[in-house]
Amino acid sequence: MKIAFIGLGVMGYPMAGHLSTSGHEVCVYNRTNAKAERWLQTHKGTSKATPAAAALDADIVFTCVGNDSDLNQVTLGPDGVIKTMKEGAILVDHTTASADIERALSSTLALSGIGFIDAPVSGGQLGAEKGQLTIMCGGNEDHFEVAKPVMDCYGKQVTLMGECGAGQLTKMVNQICIAGLIQSLAEGVQFATKAGLNVEQVFDVIGKGAAQSWQMDNRHKTMIEDRFDHGFAVDWMRKDLAICLEEARRNESSLPVAALVDQFYSEVQRMGGGRWDTSSLLKRLLLR
Repeated sequence: MKIAFIGLGVMGYPMAGHLSTSGHEVCVYNRTNAKAERWLQTHKGTSKATPAAAALDADIVFTCVGNDSDLNQVTLGPDGVIKTMKEGAILVDHTTASADIERALSSTLALSGIGFIDAPVSGGQLGAEKGQLTIMCGGNEDHFEVAKPVMDCYGKQVTLMGECGAGQLTKMVNQICIAGLIQSLAEGVQFATKAGLNVEQVFDVIGKGAAQSWQMDNRHKTMIEDRFDHGFAVDWMRKDLAICLEEARRNESSLPVAALVDQFYSEVQRMGGGRWDTSSLLKRLLLR
């Protein structure tokens, strides 16, 4: 297929690479052109100076940007993809954004005969690089069936969760659960350390029991080694949790743990850790 990929961040960069490697005709756009040029040095494809130029004649346009404002800019802005997307094309949004903006964007695109899937991802940078992402989708089933084989290039699990917005709501559940898991893991590492245990041995043992999780498998070693210059940044996690907490106020959910962990992340930001991995919750505990 002829593909446009808008946004070459830590996730989008390898995702677009998988599309190119799989044989699709890929045109990329990135706000910082130097990154697009670097992508072209190792991948087959082209780049354009605006989202609209990249989206011209594309069968599917993928967006993977920072937040609601960025998404609005690259889709509906003066140089947004809606200016050039053809009737019958599909926009797939991998941004972690609010369900509200996805529903509004879907309605606007539909007026031009353009399909839409909200498709936030989970699995982090490593999952993107390995093509092993979990992708949670919302939208029309016919559009999903067209886009799914393409998303399979970098997704190990690509699932339609319901109508437009359902993908983002599912991603919110994902982030709510992760917040509690990371805090618990940080507390466990701290406790084992202060108890004088062999921390690595502790997690080797309990990681084979009921406490096992992706976070434990992939983060306990780097936490023990005080390494946080990798993974999913605290700044982005706070952005995601803000979306979760706002949605919870709307649907009257109670998220006391997520709200508390969000406060803990604000402390990490004040420590200068906005770009540290989310597992840096341990840092604030060790200072106490």
